[in-house]
Amino acid sequence: MSELSGKVALVTGASRGIGRAIAVALASAGADVAVNYRKEAGRAEEVSAKIRSLGRKTLPVQADVSRASEVERMAHTVEKDLGIISVLVNNAGIAQPRLPEKITESDWNEMIRVNLTSVFVVTQRVLPAMRAQRWGRIINLSSVAAQVGGIVGPHYAASKAGILGLTHSYASLLAKEGITVNTIAPALIETDMIRENPSASPERIPVGFFGPAYEVGRIAVMLAESSYITGQTIHVNGGWYMS
Repeated sequence: MSELSGKVALVTGASRGIGRAIAVALASAGADVAVNYRKEAGRAEEVSAKIRSLGRKTLPVQADVSRASEVERMAHTVEKDLGIISVLVNNAGIAQPRLPEKITESDWNEMIRVNLTSVFVVTQRVLPAMRAQRWGRIINLSSVAAQVGGIVGPHYAASKAGILGLTHSYASLLAKEGITVNTIAPALIETDMIRENPSASPERIPVGFFGPAYEVGRIAVMLAESSYITGQTIHVNGGWYMS
């Protein structure tokens, strides 16, 4: 039986792309999954339908996860309908390609709020229950941009680098409480975000092609099932950054 059987997972930004792949992978491994979305209710319901077809419970739940009041509402709904959240995947994020000279203070603030503050806000909300049961898995989605700068812009790279610091701090503070905290740092995974960025080219990737989203899902399951891996960044980038 999988370590995840009967566990409740919350995946933010799960209506498409990497979030969708992770939500389905966790359900395939035995977890019940809350599918968070901000705008695309129809796509979130499609993900939930796929999860139901795997025999798992699911719930599409709307929230802007950078807003504490909306996170509180979302978490309360998930706890009421599915149970205590034991696996958290902080995946929600945006990419707004900008040349350095075109980045405004408003662009910067929005990027940090959506990509970095959201990780802190959702983590803080679910942590008390994880600590009470002395079991939890927190998986944060960063990017190769945290190491190499990437192709979106410095505002994006900074938001993704901040996730690494959060991961290291939470991991070290929670290691003795049965809670692991890790990061996945993808590069040019075949999603809408990549298709909408004209600078994205498979020629940037040493292996020569965009990564499939299911590769990230497989890594998320591995991290969720492991009690020994913590404080790590798993690079899913086709060789762009080699640690």
